Amino acid sequence: MSQTNPYILVLYYSRHGATQQLAQLIARGVEQVSGMEARLRTVPAVSTVCEATADNIPDQGAVYCTEDDLRYCAGLAIGSPTRFGNMAAPLKYFLDGTSALWLSGALINKPATAFTSTASLHGGQETTLISMLLPLLHHGMVYCGIPYSESALLSTTTGGTPYGMSHTAGPDNDREISDSESQLCLATGKRIATLALQLSPLQPPQQKQPA
Repeated sequence: MSQTNPYILVLYYSRHGATQQLAQLIARGVEQVSGMEARLRTVPAVSTVCEATADNIPDQGAVYCTEDDLRYCAGLAIGSPTRFGNMAAPLKYFLDGTSALWLSGALINKPATAFTSTASLHGGQETTLISMLLPLLHHGMVYCGIPYSESALLSTTTGGTPYGMSHTAGPDNDREISDSESQLCLATGKRIATLALQLSPLQPPQQKQPA
């Protein structure tokens, strides 16, 4: 993938794979929009052992996100499983390290959306989405939810909220992505990609991306 092409950064942390599946579907929706690419990235787990270090490249799945991946994105879709109604610590740890981007205003006026997976239908989906929204607002990003013009938002009996995409994985994390959830993931990807193209003239000028 060329670093000079505009892209939506689809950044996620996934423990059992459900959030990763949402990320992949959102990325598929992004790439249905001409002129925009999707860049899948993840973050390493946070170790409770101070001396432990993670490899630079994960054994499987997307590669780890860098500051430049975030700096040069045209938009951001960020996802995490629920941890007591909040985003997971690894994703929070990554966001806590983005002060340089805040100081430079690198993310101002770029669209962002959030997605999550929970074991139960009322397991904190909306508060987890909002927990990811808060630091994005501090960065000056433009939040992109799901409008009710998406019919699946009205008919879903599983995940999906106006605050962002969600999935109900079940207590054993074995529930497949429903048709409604899949439709809403694709719609989310297409919407944020479209908004990124529309908002690009409003984004502050930045230095050229590294080759």
